[in-house]
Amino acid sequence: MTSEEFQPVPQILMELTPTEQEKLYNQFMAIVRGLDGTDAVTLTKLVMGRVDLKEKLINMVAGFLTEELKAKVQYGY
Repeated sequence: MTSEEFQPVPQILMELTPTEQEKLYNQFMAIVRGLDGTDAVTLTKLVMGRVDLKEKLINMVAGFLTEELKAKVQYGY
């Protein structure tokens, strides 16, 4: 993941070790803990409806990738 080869974020996330997955999960839960989402679909709707939560989660994932995995994050479509 530190090579110059491009990898999309979903692919990187799928290749995380169990320890890395748990760390990312804990960071995610710290952000969404107070939401009333009983399942993934409801939680997704709640997050997608709030710009502030989307920004926090994007920044959290980007920070995890750069700090924990030493990956270079490049934004674009």
